[in-house]
This record gives sequence, structure tokens and C-alpha cells, in this order.
Amino acid sequence: MNMFCFQCQEASKGVGCTIKGVCGKDPVTSNLQDLLIYTAKGIANIVVKSGLETSELGAVNHEILNSLFATITNANFDEDSIERQIRKLLAVRDELREKAADVSDLHDAAVFQVNDREDMLGKAVVVGILSTPDEDVRSLRELIIYGLKGMAAYAHHALNLGHEHDEIYAFIYKALDATLNDELGVDELVSLTLETGKHGVDVMALLDGAHTSRFGNPTMTQVNIGVRNNPAILISGHDLTDLEQLLEQTEGTGVDVYTHSEMLPAHYYPAFKKYEHFVGNYGNAWWKQVTEFDSFNGPILFTTNCIVPPKKEEIRERIFTTGATGYPGCTHIEADENGKKDFSAIIEMAKSCPPPTEIETETIVGGFAHHQVFALADKIVEAVNSGSIKKFFVMAGCDGRQKSREYYTDFAEALPEDNVILTAGCAKYRYNKLELGDINGIPRVLDAGQCNDSYSLALIALKLKEIFGLEDINDLPIVYNIAWYEQKAVIVLLALLYLGVKNIHLGPTLPAFLSPNVANVLVEQFGLASIDTVEGDLELFLGA
Repeated sequence: MNMFCFQCQEASKGVGCTIKGVCGKDPVTSNLQDLLIYTAKGIANIVVKSGLETSELGAVNHEILNSLFATITNANFDEDSIERQIRKLLAVRDELREKAADVSDLHDAAVFQVNDREDMLGKAVVVGILSTPDEDVRSLRELIIYGLKGMAAYAHHALNLGHEHDEIYAFIYKALDATLNDELGVDELVSLTLETGKHGVDVMALLDGAHTSRFGNPTMTQVNIGVRNNPAILISGHDLTDLEQLLEQTEGTGVDVYTHSEMLPAHYYPAFKKYEHFVGNYGNAWWKQVTEFDSFNGPILFTTNCIVPPKKEEIRERIFTTGATGYPGCTHIEADENGKKDFSAIIEMAKSCPPPTEIETETIVGGFAHHQVFALADKIVEAVNSGSIKKFFVMAGCDGRQKSREYYTDFAEALPEDNVILTAGCAKYRYNKLELGDINGIPRVLDAGQCNDSYSLALIALKLKEIFGLEDINDLPIVYNIAWYEQKAVIVLLALLYLGVKNIHLGPTLPAFLSPNVANVLVEQFGLASIDTVEGDLELFLGA
């Protein structure tokens, strides 16, 4: 076995990737990422045992976020970058340990030493995922870790906008340290899993506030999916701060900017509507980039995941990365001490490239985050009371390349016309271009935004619960039929469980990191289930 990774939905054979990641991650990168997480745990062990205040840790907190974020699926494939981050964390860890010299009984993660990459890889094999022998404890530890990775991603975005909470950092340290504690059994780890969900709600609320205070509340927006005859840059990932800087630097240059995949919801924010060269969305979900980047012709900026290893050298040369992302041979752009990034190299490359080749035309509509939906509340309540809307289907989450995900397109097409889809994340690309119509002027697909905007869907559910005077959120006419792929979907799921949402259907498969016993706990306590056939699920959900 060269590696072991089962953190995403594409885990090989539904068990785990052992030779090379289905995502394209090689064993060296995978093992170095395992060691990076172990090193972060060592820092957490020192912080927790010494009682250090997170408010005093500043840059340490930020490096922990960077480290967790860099190990998310499809974020960073650059082994040299991961090794540098390990060395940076080791230096931070050793400095913290000196400050806490009177603390005894530190875990190995807080004291181990390595010299070169060979040492690192040898250590990684010893401390990797499979080093926890009990599969149920291992399952819960990894569930918590993957929740923390998603939490770190959202906290990282908020931090880029100047928003952070000490309580979130404190929990990350607490949870990382807990995964080193062999005295914690299944019951304690289940409790910690729900606590992870609680802080998942908190971090999504933090990011929502950061986005809306800087860019305004999203509004219903028609987004162009065609192209203009100008050279252009395609921005992918999730970070709106990077987009803002790119738009500022490209203004007046003759270069257009298009969003890709999870950056589509940027068009819904008022602050970005003033840029005339911010012209539309190009392409679909992340996994189609293999062909769509070819036809785009210009440079691509990855602000976060999801990178698919490019098959053509010419495309690799047009990819730029920033933040926690990285890919060997691609130009990486660092921020200066004030958070500013110089995108001049991307802009100059764009000027030398042909305009994008058109692959679609017309527009798609979105912008239905909580503020916009609350503005439509009267119409929605009237439609529910009159029977025009029978049910809402939350179909948020991730898209992916497996053929089994055609289920979500077929499901959306098969839904009776008196049902509305609430969505967020790149799962929307399975049905946001279908002609599904509207109900009394309310589109049948209400797109709240990015995966982190699943928080809006929770707020909408809680608001409807209040309006209809219900005691239990599960009494609402809302069905949760969610697709997942990576770790940000994990924190969204844990957040929903913490909020008391039950009977969530998850697909296209249940996570490989859930042991049979842990899966049973989630089934028995929360009614978690996997998808079936479209016909079978429609009968279950609608009683047809």
C-alpha cells in the first residue's frame, strides 16, 4: 500500500485510494498531507495542554487554517508546497513548545522530529489514517477531521475579509487534540462530532456576515452564459476577495472576467455588478474543466479547490494558483503582508490569448440567499397555503464525474411541477439549466449560492418553521436530498445534523470513512439514508 485516503466520495471501490488518488493525488503528496495534519494536531496538543489563549496566537491560528485547507480534495497537488508548510508548522510547533516548557506529557505529534523528505514520508506512514486500529474510533476521528477541513475553508474565506472568531479557533484546537486522545471512545467522539456541526453553523454564519457586509446581500440575478469577443480570464474556486482584486486590476484593460463553477454566485452580489467587464459564467461544475478550459483559451485563476490535473501542457501553463491551492509547474501568486495580490502576469497572458470559444448561450438565474427569499416570504407562504407549492427539495452539495450522479438531473426533471428545488454548491449544475419553469413567479430552482451558502437554506427552513408556527423543523414540507463530494460538504452535513434536521438522503454513495457501526448510529439517531432510484425516492418523498 503506497497511500490511504478515503476522504472524498470518489474513494476507490468505495473503500479508499491506496495506489493513487482518483482525484489525481500521488502517494507522496497524500502522505505529506497526512503528516501535515498530524503536525497540526501536535500544535493543538500544545495549545490545549498549556491553556494558551487563541486570541494571542494570531499567525498560528492562520497557519492552522491554511494547513487544513490545503489538504481538502483537489486543492493542492504540489508536494513541495506541502513540505514547506510542514516545515513551517514544525517551526511554529517547536516555538510554542518552548513557551510551554513546563507542560509535560505531550503527545508524539508535539515532539517528533524529521530531517529530510525521506524522514517525513517514513513518519507519515506510521501516523496516517490507518494508525488508529479501531475502525469505529478511526471513522469518527476522520469524520471530525474532515468537518474541521471544511470549517477551516470557510474560516479562511472569512479571514480574507477581516472576520474571525476566537471561539472557532479554540474549537479547532480542541477537536484536533481530541483525535490524538486514545481515552476517548465512540460516545465521546459522537458528541464531539455534533459539536463540530455546531461550530460549522457558526463559521458559515461568520462567512455569510463577512460576504454580505462587504459585497451586499445577493439578489435575484440573470447571469449570462455566453461570451463576448474580448480576451478573458476565468476565475474558479470560492474566494470572493481574490475576485474583487482581480476585477479591480483588470478594469480598463480590455480583458473580460468570467466565473467558473462555484464562483458563479459572485454575480448575485451587488458590489460586483458595477464592473462592466465582469460578463458572465463559463462552463459548468469543476469536473468538466478538462474540456472547458481548452475552449476557454485564456488563463485560469484557481482561488481554492477544485483543480483537476490538466492533461495538456498548454492548459497547465495557463493555470495560476493562489491561497491554499497549488499544482506542480503552475504559477502560484502569493499575497503581500497586506493581503494584496499582483495579478499582472495573468492579465498580460490574457491579452495575448484568443477570446473564449462559445459553448453555451442565454442566461441562468440565481441569487436566492436568505435575504432575497425572506423578501419573497409572503408569496412563498401564499403558494404553500394555496397548495401551489407542495414541497421544497433541498438538493444542495457537490457535483462529481461519476455517471451515477445523473440521478440528480433525472430526479429534478421528474419532480412534479408543484415542487421547488432549494440548492447551493456546484450540485446545481445538474439541473440549473433545465427548463423547469416557475410557480406564481417563483423559479422552481432557487439557487442560494456556493456550498457555504447552505447556511442560507438552514435560515430559510428556520424562518418557515417560525412563520408556520411549527415546533419541529422536521414538520416542514422540506425534503433533504443532498449530493456530496468533499470535506466542505461534510461540515454542511454536520451543521444540519446539529440543527436537528433528520431523514437526510445522501448520495450518490455514503462516505467510505463511515464504518458500519458509525453509519448505523447516524441512521438510528438522525435517519440518514442513501439515495435509491429516482422512482423509488419520489414514491418515498411524495407518497406517489
